[in-house]
Amino acid sequence: MPWLSHSTTNDVINQICDRIWLAVVQRTLRPGARLKEEELTEIFGTTRARVRQALSILEQDGLVTIYPNRGACIAEPGVEDAQDAFSARLAIEQRLVTRLCRSASVEDIATLRDHIAQERAAHARGDSEAVIRLSGEFHMLIAKLSGAELLLKILRMLTIRTSLITAMYQTQATQTCGPDEHDRILTAIEARDEARASNEMAHHLHHLETALRLSDTPIPVSGLREALATNLRKRSP
Repeated sequence: MPWLSHSTTNDVINQICDRIWLAVVQRTLRPGARLKEEELTEIFGTTRARVRQALSILEQDGLVTIYPNRGACIAEPGVEDAQDAFSARLAIEQRLVTRLCRSASVEDIATLRDHIAQERAAHARGDSEAVIRLSGEFHMLIAKLSGAELLLKILRMLTIRTSLITAMYQTQATQTCGPDEHDRILTAIEARDEARASNEMAHHLHHLETALRLSDTPIPVSGLREALATNLRKRSP
């Protein structure tokens, strides 16, 4: 299952959502790229109805924009949208770590510790796809363990949005949260130090935002078939 897309009962729809999101994060599919239904049906070997369902899900998540009579494109958030998204994430994630400081069990801490160990292992073996997934999952895991169902839903949408913003505005090829910063956040949570956990999360998100070059300069887009084919080759053993 893709960690960010809505859960559906159809594996093909889940795969379409997952592959498009991953292609955006890995910068093989750029903001503004058209998502042609006929191409997607061929690439995934499925029906147009399932492609439309997947695109509808991605539109709800803010990753895709669907224009009447024009079709779907990868969304192109502006500079103010980017700043708003990171500001909203900061407020929500500081609230989440504060909640978790008060409620985390020994098992919760162990779960987060194991997750960071998986992040380090992915970095060590150079598995870029696992690094990307695990980095985002750490934040979602904090939200889940905190028991804040409403904030979890909002954070999922914001995480998708900021992954798109990162792909659009970052100068480096790949950007992820680092396990060292995650470890410092977890250490503060384990110590039940709400102020420190909040500050560590603020520092972490500020680090992510300052790695971006927020400007209105247009960027080139990639072809759909080429982008997803590249993504598929990276996933193949």
